[in-house]
Amino acid sequence: MPEIKPGGPAVSEISSSERRRTQRVHIAMPIIVRCRDAKPPFEENTHTVSVNANGCLLRLQAPVARTQKLLLVNPRTTEELPCTVMFLGKKNDGKTEVGIEFAEASPLFWRISFPPDDWDPSERKKPVTARPPATPLPPRR
Repeated sequence: MPEIKPGGPAVSEISSSERRRTQRVHIAMPIIVRCRDAKPPFEENTHTVSVNANGCLLRLQAPVARTQKLLLVNPRTTEELPCTVMFLGKKNDGKTEVGIEFAEASPLFWRISFPPDDWDPSERKKPVTARPPATPLPPRR
């Protein structure tokens, strides 16, 4: 997974050479992160910041290092996938932003529908705003 730049430009502002392999969806999904190889081993319940078919961005309290191997568990399905820490970002409130890459692309892990590859967020439907009340026509004479 390419380096994740939290708080960076919107997708529409990113050049095509910087775009991800798959669309990123900003969504807070519950996730369990496990590491059996850590000293001591840990398991942490957290939420994603964003997800894509190749991994996610999440916030962890447990200390991790780039290239560290982890397991992600989807608590809704109990599916467990091996993954690697690819990015360490900002620390805030005792948690670190962590970019995770799956060992292989797994879009079904999240159980959501991703936008098509050619989707342009600037073309998404705008919310419908209330129209001003229609001006009544003058009575016919």
